[in-house]
Amino acid sequence: MTAKLRVTTLGCKVNQYETELVRQGLQKVGFTDCDEGDQADVCIVNTCTVTNQGDAKSRQVIRRMSRDNPNARIVVMGCYATRAPEEVAALPGVVDVVTDKRELPDLMTRFGVVDVPTGLDGFSGRHRAYVKVQDGCLLRCSYCIIPHVRPDLTSRPLDHITDEVRRLTEAGHREVVLTGIHLGHYGVDWNRNKPREEWTRLSDLVRSLCELPGEFRIRLSSIEATEVTRSLIAVMNEYPERVVPHLHLCLQAGSDSVLRRMRRRWGTKMFLDRCRLLRESLLKPAITTDIIAGFPGETEEEFEQTVQTCRDAGFSKIHAFPFSARRGTPAAEMPDQIPGDVKNDRVHRLGEVESELRREYYDSLVGEEVQLLVESTRSLASFGTDGNQTVVRGTTCRYAAAEYVTDRKDVEAGQLIRATVRSAEDDRVLVAPL
Repeated sequence: MTAKLRVTTLGCKVNQYETELVRQGLQKVGFTDCDEGDQADVCIVNTCTVTNQGDAKSRQVIRRMSRDNPNARIVVMGCYATRAPEEVAALPGVVDVVTDKRELPDLMTRFGVVDVPTGLDGFSGRHRAYVKVQDGCLLRCSYCIIPHVRPDLTSRPLDHITDEVRRLTEAGHREVVLTGIHLGHYGVDWNRNKPREEWTRLSDLVRSLCELPGEFRIRLSSIEATEVTRSLIAVMNEYPERVVPHLHLCLQAGSDSVLRRMRRRWGTKMFLDRCRLLRESLLKPAITTDIIAGFPGETEEEFEQTVQTCRDAGFSKIHAFPFSARRGTPAAEMPDQIPGDVKNDRVHRLGEVESELRREYYDSLVGEEVQLLVESTRSLASFGTDGNQTVVRGTTCRYAAAEYVTDRKDVEAGQLIRATVRSAEDDRVLVAPL
């Protein structure tokens, strides 16, 4: 069988992982990726529904796929497909709507896949590989639609994950990013009715991966502050060359009254206490976060409380975005919805705070040793400068963009390089390789 395949992914790292899993399954039975200008026989679109904009972008992509590939069978999966399957099925060219990610093996068998993959052998076009370790969320934050479309908490078997990470590192991936819908709940579905001493935790998985052979590093994707346990921090301390000193802790708001309306499980004191514990336990860790600006009823005083909490936490990056009323969530029906111009102004002000905090953090790294994942190399001559030197760019273990210039010709994208931070700029650090 020979058929052309085109895939598009919207949304999170979990979606990107699941698209790649389907793609590799179809390649086993002869599907090949479309080259530029090729007409696809099958299109896979993995959709996002976290915001109204995610729905709109998903529809745009499906319509464009149908227009550019008029004879293709379009298969739609992802959270938008789960939330509104009839709406998706009515779009042009759509022949199959996958409403449950547990149906992905069935989807692949319908295309003739006999040996359905349980994990990836590589991650196409990426120097870092995402590894999905769990699915589902049990929380009911008032703004979030995801628990409605991914409600079933499931953890992948530890041996499946370790085998997959071994294959990925043998394929040359030097950074593995562990991801899930609720990463900190890895193992929770197995722990019910078991004594605490028999529980499986995220820290157990991370420790197992740390003990694998090879040269690679592990990064955790978004995690709740309450789930950064002492046992997880202990593993990070025990394997500093393996687990990067960077955690993305979801704050969402830095005002206790807003957090209560969001139905979050903790207040700012607990969050800041966890940030302090991380700084006491690890060497200059990078702490990044998400903030929703303009949640319903957010006063100027509450917003300023969020700004102060961001300063107290010392974030090195803040992903700030305006509140989007998601149909089907309690927050969409709350009174005192904030005008768009106010939300956008608050996002802008948070961006200014982020720039200040990022520069302070980068300045603190001067003189420290870091590990750089090379993502691109480019000759200085290509910038219109004489000479044979090469500009090397990448991301450090502390999630700072980094750059250096070298005479060496053997530096390639995907390598891990040890370096010392010699100076900081607003958006990156300049390093010297060791």
